[in-house]
Amino acid sequence: MESTISTIALYLIFAMLLLAFVLAFIRMLKGPDISDRIAAMDLIASVTMAFILSYSVLVEKAIYFDIVIVISLISFISTVAVSTYLKQKK
Repeated sequence: MESTISTIALYLIFAMLLLAFVLAFIRMLKGPDISDRIAAMDLIASVTMAFILSYSVLVEKAIYFDIVIVISLISFISTVAVSTYLKQKK
């Protein structure tokens, strides 16, 4: 009984993450400013990490946590790099 409830909760989480991913992708495409697009790309990276973590909970394997750590480091470095570039450009 407990595993059924947790499985349903995970599927709801997947649905909400998919909705967040679609909305962030639309913001990235239609963003009026470059800073909006950068924020949307950062959000997409965060949603992707949440997808991977939710999947690792679903399959009960902790090996996917390392992938999330690498994605978070790359996302942080890329956000800082793009922000620094835009700051120097102005």
